[in-house]
Amino acid sequence: MKTACIWLYTISFLCFFNIQSLIAQPINDSISIRKEKTPLTLRFGIDLLQPILGQFDKTLNGFEFIGDLKIKKNIYISGELGSLKRTQQSELINFTTSGQYFKIGLDLNMYKNWSGMNNQVFLGIRFANSSYKHNINNYVLYRTNQSFKSYPVQNGYSTGERNNLKAQWIEFVVGMKVQILKNTYMGFSLRLNRLTGYNRPENFGLLYIPGFNRVTDENIFGSSFNYTLSYSIPFKWKTSK
Repeated sequence: MKTACIWLYTISFLCFFNIQSLIAQPINDSISIRKEKTPLTLRFGIDLLQPILGQFDKTLNGFEFIGDLKIKKNIYISGELGSLKRTQQSELINFTTSGQYFKIGLDLNMYKNWSGMNNQVFLGIRFANSSYKHNINNYVLYRTNQSFKSYPVQNGYSTGERNNLKAQWIEFVVGMKVQILKNTYMGFSLRLNRLTGYNRPENFGLLYIPGFNRVTDENIFGSSFNYTLSYSIPFKWKTSK
C-alpha cells in the first residue's frame, strides 16, 4: 500500500510538473527555478505522569500541556504549560502549594530519521517561570522538652496564604519521542533545573515550586521528569528557492 501511494504521488507530481511546463512555455531557453514550500511540523500533547500520580496520591492534582514546532531539520521550538496543586508535610508544617508555570526553549534532535519519520533523541534547554501561592494549613510548635504532647496549630499566627510568589529557572533537558501510530508519539524527558530568581514568602521557607518541584535552602538545583503523549500536524510554513 505504501509503495502504491509513493508511485501515485510520483506520477501525479510528474504530470503536474509537465502541465506547468507546457503552460509556461518560456521564450528563452533559461531554466525556471521552482519554489517549494518547506514542510514544518506542529506537535502538541499532554504529560501523562501527573494524572497517573494523581490517581494514587490524592494530595496531588495537576496537568501539563506540551508542544513543539519544527523550524529546521533538527531544531524545534519547544514548551510546556502547566498547573499544579499539592499538599505536603514538611517537618512540623503542613502546607498546600498551587499555581501555574510555563517553559519555553529549544530542542536539538540528535537522531537521524529515515524519510517521513519525525522521531527524536534530543538535548534541550528551557527558560521557565512559575506564579504560585502557599497556604499554611497547620503547624506544630517546636519544643525542646518532648515530655508534653504537641498539637497542630490550625489557625491564628502564621497560618493562611502567602500570595504573589514567583520563581524563574533554567532547565537542561534530555529525552526522546518515538512514533507509535501515524502522527502519534510517546516520549519522556529528564530535566536538571537551576533556580535563577525567586521571592521568599514571609515567615515561611521556600520548599516547593510548581514546575520545579522540591527546593531546599542549601541547594538551588532540582530535577523533574515527564512522560508524554503527543500528536503532530504537518503543514506548510514558508517558501524557499
